[in-house]
Amino acid sequence: CLALLLERQHVAHSCALPLSRRLHKPPASRAAMGKQKKGKTKAFAAVKRMISPKDARIKKPAPNPNQLPKLERQRKDAEVRNVAQTPASLFFSHNMSLGPPYHVLIDTNFINFSIQNKLDIMKSLMDCLYAKVVPCVTEAVMAELEKLGPKYRVALRLAKDPRFERLPAMRQGNEYADDDLVERVTAHRIYIVATCDRDLKRRLRKIPGVPLISIKERKYQVERMPEGQFG
Repeated sequence: CLALLLERQHVAHSCALPLSRRLHKPPASRAAMGKQKKGKTKAFAAVKRMISPKDARIKKPAPNPNQLPKLERQRKDAEVRNVAQTPASLFFSHNMSLGPPYHVLIDTNFINFSIQNKLDIMKSLMDCLYAKVVPCVTEAVMAELEKLGPKYRVALRLAKDPRFERLPAMRQGNEYADDDLVERVTAHRIYIVATCDRDLKRRLRKIPGVPLISIKERKYQVERMPEGQFG
């Protein structure tokens, strides 16, 4: 009977307490708070250890073969385009820096064909251009003539004429005459190129403002020379 009476008194005392005290929970201990914080740190570190999507070990899916032309066009469009600066002496394709005395760059085969056709280079050039002419021979052309051997000794002796102006190579060690001539006229649009080489003429025609001289029917013929610049 005594135990029953004590239990009834405890229940009555609990009902007499206010609602806020009955719902209030005792604060957690410091040890429990420390454990909870440590658990959150572990979860955060686990997220940081995930592999990056840009990692090199991740194998990228193979591109669709049907999309390859489109991807190639996009790559070319994204490239930086280099546009060569147009010389100030050019008015469209008209080269205003050309004028007498004309400086003519002479190629190796032009000297050989002139000898075969029995043409005097100085006289024939002046008859073709109706003005004074300064023939120019580069170091690369002289090197080619020296490599051809004794068969072309007449052409080598003609290239050493004191009336011919000797020009150094555009780049040190460049012994290929065609590349040296193209590089020179691209940098300086003050020359007329005399050559009979088809490949070289095809390359020079892509450069605006550079006239060409070749041999046709045993005489010199000028190409891409404006009529107003003769004489």
